[in-house]
Amino acid sequence: MRKKYKLDSEEQEILDSFEKEEWISVLTPGRKVEIEETARNTFKKTKRVNIRMSERDFERIQIKALEENIPYQTLIGSVIHKYLDGRFEERS
Repeated sequence: MRKKYKLDSEEQEILDSFEKEEWISVLTPGRKVEIEETARNTFKKTKRVNIRMSERDFERIQIKALEENIPYQTLIGSVIHKYLDGRFEERS
């Protein structure tokens, strides 16, 4: 059973549009591969690592992980993995 919410006119318009299947996914094939790789890597953990970092960096990682909707530990692991694979570019 669907819970009833009081929607304003803009929200109702968005809901109607969604229910008419007028929305198109923006998930690109590249992003899909990246998400699938992150999911696979999440489950093949073999070693535990403890690291120390500044509180500021830790808070920024947590914020970025929330934006990406992934656990911060997964984000840290992904960053390390990408770095080791040479998939980071130097900013100028």
